[in-house]
Amino acid sequence: MKITVINGTEKQGVTYKLKEIFLDELRDNAEITEFYLPKDCPEFCAGCTTCFLVDEHKCKDAEYVQKIEKALFEADLLVFTSPVYVSHVTGAMKSMLDHFGYRWMPHRPAKEMFGKRAVIITQSLGSGEKSAAKDIKDSLSWWGISDIRVCSFKLMSDIHWEKIPEKKRKKMTTKLVNTAGKIKRIDFSHPARTSIGTKLKFYAVRIMQKGLGKDNPEYTDYKYWKSNGWIDKTRPWK
Repeated sequence: MKITVINGTEKQGVTYKLKEIFLDELRDNAEITEFYLPKDCPEFCAGCTTCFLVDEHKCKDAEYVQKIEKALFEADLLVFTSPVYVSHVTGAMKSMLDHFGYRWMPHRPAKEMFGKRAVIITQSLGSGEKSAAKDIKDSLSWWGISDIRVCSFKLMSDIHWEKIPEKKRKKMTTKLVNTAGKIKRIDFSHPARTSIGTKLKFYAVRIMQKGLGKDNPEYTDYKYWKSNGWIDKTRPWK
C-alpha cells in the first residue's frame, strides 16, 4: 500500500502524535510519503488563473504543486492532518488546497482521484475540529473522492500530549487504531466506490461543460472533458 500524507503544520505537536499513532498501525505494509506545510508548498496561490485558463504546469509554483500531485496520484491512501487555527485548517493547508482549484470538478478533475480513499485527522483545544475537517473534505469531495473518513478530536485540556489526561489519550488512540484497522482490511486492488453524491456533481458539471463547449469549443476545461470522453459515455469511475 502506498500512503501520501499532507501535514498542515511542521510542528510536531498533538496532531503529529495522532497521525503517528494512525500510521504506526500501517507501517509494516506501507510505503509512506509525507509532505510538511508550509515547507513543501511555501507559496500562496496568486489567483493568476494560469492553471485554469492555460496549463497547471505553467503555474509559478508548479515545482511544488506538481510534486505533491504526483504523490497524490500514486498513493492508494491519502492522509490529511491539521490542527485547528481559529476554527479552520492552518493557513498553510488552505494555501496548498487553493493551488488545486483547477482539480475541482467544474474544471479538470483527475480521473485517478475518483477511486481514492482518504483519512482526515484534525484536533482542536475546544472547538472547530469539525469545521477544519470540512475545509479539507470540501476539496477532496470536489476532486472526486467519495471514501473519506474523518477522525476529529476535541482536547478540552492541554495542547501538550503528555499533559492530556490518560483517559482522553486512550480514547483518541482507540479511535485511530480502529480506523487504521478498517483501512488494513481494504483490498486496494479495487478502487473505492464512487458515491451517488459524487456522480450527481459530475453529471451537473457535465451539463455545464457541454454548454460551455457549445459556446467556445476551444475552452480549456471543455477540451479536457472532451478528451477524456466524459462529454460522451466514458466516466472516470469503474
